[in-house]
Order: sequence, then C-alpha cells, then structure tokens
Amino acid sequence: MFDDLPALVEFARVGSIAGAADRLCRTPSAITRQLQRLENALGAELLDRSVKPPRLNALGARVLEQARDLLQRAEGLKSLTSSDTEPHGVLRIGLAHPLAVEPLTEPTRALTKEYPQLRLQLLSEGRSTLFSLLLAGELDVAVVALPVGRTAPAPLLTNIVATDRVDIVQGDTGSVEGNWRSLGQAPWVLNPPGCFLRASLIDHLERAGFSPMIAAEIHNVHLQLAFVQSGYGVGLLPASLIAKSSSRDTLHVLRPSSFDLHMSVAIVRAGQLGALEKAVGLLEHRIRDLFESTHAK
Repeated sequence: MFDDLPALVEFARVGSIAGAADRLCRTPSAITRQLQRLENALGAELLDRSVKPPRLNALGARVLEQARDLLQRAEGLKSLTSSDTEPHGVLRIGLAHPLAVEPLTEPTRALTKEYPQLRLQLLSEGRSTLFSLLLAGELDVAVVALPVGRTAPAPLLTNIVATDRVDIVQGDTGSVEGNWRSLGQAPWVLNPPGCFLRASLIDHLERAGFSPMIAAEIHNVHLQLAFVQSGYGVGLLPASLIAKSSSRDTLHVLRPSSFDLHMSVAIVRAGQLGALEKAVGLLEHRIRDLFESTHAK
C-alpha cells in the first residue's frame, strides 16, 4: 500500500492520471492499477469516476492529507540515516571528567557554527558511565581519556584522535620539590578512585616507597586546578589544560625521575550515526587540531 501512495499524491497534484504517469515515469495504466490497488487495500473508493476526468472524492481528499504526511515522514527517516545529509537534530555528546574543560568548548561550538540545524546535549560523567550510556543508546558519542594503547571495550568503536601528557603541578607558592620523597610527603588533589591517571601516580609513589596523602578528591578538573593554585595540594593535570589556562603562570610543573604519563584522547561510539556522521567527523578533526596546536607551543 505504501508504494502506491505517490500515485495518489501526484494524481492530486496534476489532476490527471496521464500527468501523474509523466511525473512518476510510469504508464497511465500502471498509475490506474496503483490507485485501484490502494482503494482495495483501504476498502473504499477514493476517486469520483462519475466525472471525466476522475477526481478525488471527499474521502480521497482526507486520505491524501495522510498520504502526504506519511511520505514526508518517510523522507525524514531516510535523511536521518543518510550520512550524506546535512547534520540536523540533536547530537548527544558525553565528556569524561578529565576532558570536561574549557578548551573543549572550541571544537563543540564549531559544530553548530558549521551545521546550524544541529543542537548539542552535553553530559560530563565518568568513563565507565559514558560507555554504559552509549551501549544503552542514550548517547551518540563520548570523548574520553584512555591509557595509551587501549581502546574502549567491544562492541564500542574507538577512534584515537590525540595524545596528551599529564603533569604533576603545584601553585607558585608551593615548596614541594620534584622528587618522590618530597612528593610522598605532600598533600594531593586528585580524581576519585577509578581513574587510571590516579592509579598510575599512586603506583609510582608506592614503588618509590611512599603512600600518597590525599587531601581532596574532585571530579571537576577546573576545580582541581583552583585547589592546586590556592596551595591546597599538588595536582595531576593534563598538559593541554595547563597550557590553555589563563593562570598558567601561577603553576609550577614538577618532573620526578621516571615519571612520563600520557593519555589518549578518543572518540567512542556504539555504531553508525547516519546524518550525524559529518558532525562527529568535524568534532574529531577539531579536537585533533586543538591538541596539535597546544603541543606546538
């Protein structure tokens, strides 16, 4: 029945079976059969054949409204799934806590500037929570930090777009030295348990014979930065955030021996995204450019 709806719509548009046949590149007899088949499927006559040429009756006019709506909805579904279509609608982006930082506003703002019909929904959560939301279909993509050489668990798809160094930092009034003994006696401002960056730092401290004294556990990276600047403790922050911070001159990077910590920045998704593919590609490109420009400084 659905395949016969265009015949009804074109017949109503041009007012004749021959005209509908021309518009649909069919023969008049084929259009006649389609209209008859549609009437049989609906169990009602849609054309008034008492006049020449036939015309839609009152019921046919009402069916025409619904037919047009159905065909428009079908085109909408096609545009939603086609990667060639201009991105539109809502793009749901998850940001892992270490990457929910001010510099990431530049790549995300570029999306709506390039694609005005696109709207963004942003969520900051822990990495494992973002993975669960992707698998549940409640997010389209997630921007996450991963250990170098690792990917998201299957069946999630991972695209590594950048790598960033992670530095030990203190405020410019701090007196902690860049060695493990001094760092082992310092108060720390870190992510809560479950963060692989925190785990790597603690492993380095313990192998040097020290247990970290954790003064504050904070998810928000900007709040961590503020605590470090205030002298509350030593922190572990992405180098890109430090480089882009307006108050970077108030921070001092500490480089103890054998400490060389990096993280991969990845775009993770659950599958194809149809009309949103171009927007996600632009997001990947802009994030890659962001980190490359930071590292070039």
